[in-house]
Amino acid sequence: MKQEFAEMALNKAIADNDEAVPSPRAQVPRLSHAAILLDIDGTLLDLAATPREVFLPPGLAATLNRLLERTNGALALVSGRSLHDIDLIFAPDWFPAVGGHGAEMRIAPGNELVAARAPPMDDELKRRLAAIAKISPGILLEDKGYSLALHYRLAPDAEEAIYAAVSQIRADLPTAPIEVLPGKCVCEIKHSGFTKASGVLELMEHDPFRGRRPFFIGDDVTDETVFAIMPDLDGLAFSVGRRAQGVAGHFDAPRDVREFLARLLDDETDAPPP
Repeated sequence: MKQEFAEMALNKAIADNDEAVPSPRAQVPRLSHAAILLDIDGTLLDLAATPREVFLPPGLAATLNRLLERTNGALALVSGRSLHDIDLIFAPDWFPAVGGHGAEMRIAPGNELVAARAPPMDDELKRRLAAIAKISPGILLEDKGYSLALHYRLAPDAEEAIYAAVSQIRADLPTAPIEVLPGKCVCEIKHSGFTKASGVLELMEHDPFRGRRPFFIGDDVTDETVFAIMPDLDGLAFSVGRRAQGVAGHFDAPRDVREFLARLLDDETDAPPP
């Protein structure tokens, strides 16, 4: 049932902790020593009714390009979206990115795709999952190749039926190598064996990211695998919209993240030594 997935997510995710914490700006390393890792939807960009309706706020691309330059290329977008979808949003700019929840990777702008050992989802399984969208005309089906997402922001009453149908398919196919990712008005089913965290770990093995201190900003349950590995990389994690477990701080909304990133360029001389 949907509830088992939601409870799993919530138990991991949310800690109502009102303790005062240092501001993110006071904690991040100098840009010359940092690797900047950023989720997109709900972190850099405000959420919209459908994934296609998000838009790039004025000035954000310029900020990201300046940060890319100041970090000598050690900035990457980390998203559940495919690289193709990411590029459409940020066109004409290309950024290093981990896409498809770790299924795809691009180390530098203009570089070819590096697949992170992620096989496409089985076609028959995908067809069965795609049929769930028939529950309501408001459900938007998104086929990412490595995963399939069922967006129900336009059909919130269908949430429980969606998760029940997914649970039934999993019960019918107990050995299918799939993982269910509950999100904000989305149920995503992907091939198991890769996550945003596995993608970040691989990214950090490549120059110019290698040897730098990462900080990651994310907002959703799927970002928590990256939150969890930041201490292993001597890195920092920040959440958006809520205080998640294990983060060094949080932002109230994507606009605060955008303002923070712009300020990094203005007051880097105040940053602490690495």
